[in-house]
Amino acid sequence: MELIVKKLVKKFKSTVAVDNISFEIEKNNTLGLLGPNGCGKTTSIGMMLGLITPTQGEIFIDGIQLNSENRIKLLSFMNFASPYIELPKKLTVRQNLEVFARLYGVSNKIERIDELIEDLNLSKFLYKNTGELSSGQKNRVSLAKSLINKPKLLFLDEPTASLDPDVGDFVREYLEEYKNKNELTMLLASHNMKEVERLCNKVIMMKQGKIVDRGTCDELIKKHGRENLEDTFLKIARSKNELE
Repeated sequence: MELIVKKLVKKFKSTVAVDNISFEIEKNNTLGLLGPNGCGKTTSIGMMLGLITPTQGEIFIDGIQLNSENRIKLLSFMNFASPYIELPKKLTVRQNLEVFARLYGVSNKIERIDELIEDLNLSKFLYKNTGELSSGQKNRVSLAKSLINKPKLLFLDEPTASLDPDVGDFVREYLEEYKNKNELTMLLASHNMKEVERLCNKVIMMKQGKIVDRGTCDELIKKHGRENLEDTFLKIARSKNELE
């Protein structure tokens, strides 16, 4: 699915959380959404998921405008994963996946759940209550939940946070393969710059609610005269008057 964001603004009383941002993600591409804490990333994702109503601006998914009339239909093709949003703690891992499979109307839910259990190595803690899991295990369950409906547009917020390096590498490899096999479009918010360089076709950098730069990782590194994306990110984040 293609995602187009046009002149998006979100104000909370006198505070402008997102200030006139525009970008697009082509089908089967991954866009990195980067910026320091409080820059407007989470609010932007909330608007793209239809959870927060924009003050101004438009969001189009495959040419269809996201609004109250068609939000439910469009959401059936989308999903979201974040370690900062807890799944029901008193349900087992399998029960959680069954609940979300029903919510998304997955027709072959048993087969789909079993497939994700195998793909993401969830079997060892499948019948544990989700609240008893380690943070890394919760991340993998959250990722499984986000893929339960085979989405065409996936929003990922720090998908490998709290994971051991080897498990994090496994998840990144899995996402790469899954995206290419299923023509998945992704928006990735992450503070792991190596992860962004590996997964993202292009990057936008936000600061104080605005997009201050954009391009491929290589383009941004070259433009700012740095050796890697992390140093580039730090330069932009610390600059007082950086604008694209």
